[in-house]
Amino acid sequence: MRVKGGIVHARRRRKILKQAKGFQGKRKSCWRIAKQAVIKARVHMYVSRKLRKRSMRRLWQIRIGAAARQHGLSYSRFMGGLRKAGVGINRKVLADLAIRDPEAFAALCEVAKNA
Repeated sequence: MRVKGGIVHARRRRKILKQAKGFQGKRKSCWRIAKQAVIKARVHMYVSRKLRKRSMRRLWQIRIGAAARQHGLSYSRFMGGLRKAGVGINRKVLADLAIRDPEAFAALCEVAKNA
């Protein structure tokens, strides 16, 4: 006799159909189409996580560059000056400082100018 594995088979399908909840049309109810839709959605989720990091870094660079220009520095000269001065603050924190604490950012600009 062969083992059909009915309960495992049903659980696997139920899991995929549960993940397809909220999709439209056959994408939420028809097993084959739902499976394809879930796989594609997972691919997009994975790629989007990488793209979010990329777009956030671009946003931070724009904010830092705009704040540095108010103090007479370009983005590249500001970052180069900080590197020469040995300041190890990442772009996320620098962008936050540029918005929330302009005095501290001005001090960092002076450090970058002097380096």
